[in-house]
Amino acid sequence: MNRFLCFILLVISHTKLAGQANIKDSALFITSVRVSYAPQLPGGTMVNRFGWNSNLGFHVDIKTKHSVLFGIEGNFLFGNKVKEDVLSILRNDDSAIIDQSGTYAKVLTYERGLVVNAYTGYLFNKFGPNPNSGILVKVGFGFMQHKVRIEHNKNSVPALNGDYIKGYDRLTNGFNISEFIGYQLLSNSKLLNFFVGFEFYQGFTQSRRDWNTDLFKANTEKRMDILSGFRVGWILPLYKRAPKDYYY
Repeated sequence: MNRFLCFILLVISHTKLAGQANIKDSALFITSVRVSYAPQLPGGTMVNRFGWNSNLGFHVDIKTKHSVLFGIEGNFLFGNKVKEDVLSILRNDDSAIIDQSGTYAKVLTYERGLVVNAYTGYLFNKFGPNPNSGILVKVGFGFMQHKVRIEHNKNSVPALNGDYIKGYDRLTNGFNISEFIGYQLLSNSKLLNFFVGFEFYQGFTQSRRDWNTDLFKANTEKRMDILSGFRVGWILPLYKRAPKDYYY
């Protein structure tokens, strides 16, 4: 997190050193802060564990005058469709879980995860109102993690309290790569700035728990976790406007 914040401060401060030019007719050095959202479908081994999820992203990047991008992003994954019944061992014949008082417990499972990537890309700026808009292609690499979040009322199920819950949550992480292709628009007026496109993640992951309680064994398989979806985002570009020309 400290490195991420340092990167943000570095690129923002560097913007102050960029020369002044007009976005309408010049390819500028631009620092951008981006916020985005993507609904994603799982693939590979991930499809057996989760349904579709939401992805909320925060990005900071720089675009050089040569239309090359460098950046870093953090993405929060969340969803409520868990296909794998990690609590099957705790269920009775009615598929219910009994709490410590002998009544039916309300136990909910959710998908939670994150992706932190560095990326680079190129802006093909022949398709837009100015040289800072166009077809955007990016590739990235970094860290992917996901797990099953388990919630129950007032910690009423002893088997799910404390460290016991780690035997069910399927914590998984590893290296990932990503690809994005879409369109970026930075308007001449600086009022309408956004990007849209298709995005893909491939995670080379594995379980990080020593034991799965419901399976009575550890899970040592290598996984290929895939996420794909359509991402839309808002851009806050940081650059100096050129001074207006005055004629006397």
